[in-house]
Amino acid sequence: MTESASNTPGTAGGSRRVLLLLGWVWVGAPFAYGLYELALKLKLLLTG
Repeated sequence: MTESASNTPGTAGGSRRVLLLLGWVWVGAPFAYGLYELALKLKLLLTG
């Protein structure tokens, strides 16, 4: 049987991990900022 590139340790696994991290940051950073802005606006709305 042949081993696939994803099962071998080395740069392929590290590259995938970096891409996964970048994907989470790409989505998570704007989402976190949006939640922050929402919290500020809710505070203004509820406290007048």
